[in-house]
Amino acid sequence: MLDIPSISAMVAAAGVIVGVVFTVLELRNLIKQRQTDLVTRLYSIMGSSSLQEVWEKTRDRQYKDFKSYETQYGLREVNQIGIFFEGIGVLLHRKLIDIDLVDDLFTAPVKMQWESMKTLVKDYRKERDLPTIFEWFEYLYNELQKREQTLQGQ
Repeated sequence: MLDIPSISAMVAAAGVIVGVVFTVLELRNLIKQRQTDLVTRLYSIMGSSSLQEVWEKTRDRQYKDFKSYETQYGLREVNQIGIFFEGIGVLLHRKLIDIDLVDDLFTAPVKMQWESMKTLVKDYRKERDLPTIFEWFEYLYNELQKREQTLQGQ
């Protein structure tokens, strides 16, 4: 037969287990909320008029090669776009944001922008001897492409 101290110890142990489970569930929820908040803020930046203006300019420009682009337009706007998407790529690589959210909000802009800048970025790497410049932007594009292919295969 169980005595009062034994029952008391079992109730206390059960209380600790319930508390730990509750804490773990709350932490998981908090992490998801933070990821969602971060992606929402990034999307808000993407929608800002200043970034939209830069995005349209870099997407629609015609150029012969890297040197002609740099001479005619400079690299400030290319760097702005590259740095923005580079940051999202790093966050995705480190699993600090969820690919589902990134896919839902950024696939079209990433695809259009990378495809319009790909040759320019590759030349930028060669011309400036910067083999890793915008590597996370490229990673982001590739991961979104893989995800699209996976979803189409289902």
